Amino acid sequence: MEEIGKELALIPTSPDLSLGRQKYADECESAINQQINVEYNNSYVYHALFAYFDRDNVALKGLAKFFKESSEEEREHAEKLMEYQNKRGGRVKLQSLVMPPSEFDHPEKGEALHAMELTLALEKLTNEKLIQLHNIAENCNDAQLADFIESEFLGEQVAAIKKISEYVAQLRRLGKGHGVWHFDQMLLH
Repeated sequence: MEEIGKELALIPTSPDLSLGRQKYADECESAINQQINVEYNNSYVYHALFAYFDRDNVALKGLAKFFKESSEEEREHAEKLMEYQNKRGGRVKLQSLVMPPSEFDHPEKGEALHAMELTLALEKLTNEKLIQLHNIAENCNDAQLADFIESEFLGEQVAAIKKISEYVAQLRRLGKGHGVWHFDQMLLH
């Protein structure tokens, strides 16, 4: 009963404090909020890419579909992190989003390759941020957070980088011409 007494004394009585928070460092809470922002910013960029490729004067519906789905997936990642933050007794603090560009044409590469290279760079940056988050969890001895990042994000991130890398390689082979239309059709179906 002595052990329970110690835990009982740690339960906050203030109504604005989390009752479930246990061994959740402020540094981990802050890092989760930063990762939520990364995921929402990625979603915003992918949504801008969806809007671009869906335009009547671009009309690459497969790429539009791909980027719309990518945007939704990134938003789901942000929401998963928000749910985890709440589960651990942290507070979600949303940050400002960076306005993405609305034009993605590139004179030498073409818009499809340019967009996929941008996507690859974003996914690699996201992987770096997730690894940093994992390292923070380990430095704070937060095995639960480290496991959550490993099981829910890191493997999926590596798979996404592989897939996008293959798309970049294919688009580099195709150039800007008719092959882009075939690539777009592959994404559409």
